[in-house]
Amino acid sequence: MSYIKQLIGENERVVRVSYDHWVTLLPTAVVDILLIIVIIGLSAALITTDHPEAWYGLLLLAIPVGQFLIRLWIWSSRQYVVTTRRILQVSGILNKRVSDTSLDKVNDIVMEQTALGRLLGYGDIEIMTGTESGIDVFRKISRPILFKKSMLDQREALGSLSTIEERTAGVLGTPAGLVNDIPELIEGLDELRDKGLISDEEFEQKKRKLLDKI
Repeated sequence: MSYIKQLIGENERVVRVSYDHWVTLLPTAVVDILLIIVIIGLSAALITTDHPEAWYGLLLLAIPVGQFLIRLWIWSSRQYVVTTRRILQVSGILNKRVSDTSLDKVNDIVMEQTALGRLLGYGDIEIMTGTESGIDVFRKISRPILFKKSMLDQREALGSLSTIEERTAGVLGTPAGLVNDIPELIEGLDELRDKGLISDEEFEQKKRKLLDKI
């Protein structure tokens, strides 16, 4: 999470962080568990046949256990993030790869869940944009419904920000005393501040300019 904080802007905040579902770890975890069972079984069999040196065979457990811990580390480093302005995909442990899509460029969001996915809480998210890349696909992420809802909510909030900023600019360009929707605009700016789309400083600055028009 600390790395993600370095990526976001001053007036941007993280809304939701999701990961690959634990089922993506299952196939390799099963192999590691079977390997652990085989190592323990062979070591126990040799020990019972008067081969005390077979205890050293248990040191081989470090291989499957180490492999699983590395895979777990890689799994936890892959994050899907919704901020107030973007969708980020972060992966890598030492070498990081970050891709992001602005919410205002998102044209459509498609979610697919199998029956098992609905039961266990995972699914695929397809993000269709107007950029050259076209489609971003997040496969088998956890809690896809909440992830999609967060994207839709923030995209709607960005639309509200654009509308209010246009109206505010129009009011500020109008002579004082000729406007009557300033209280409504201030209320809208306050809502945007609560959602993290503008900072306290921006809110106070715009509020002051609007009040000067009364």
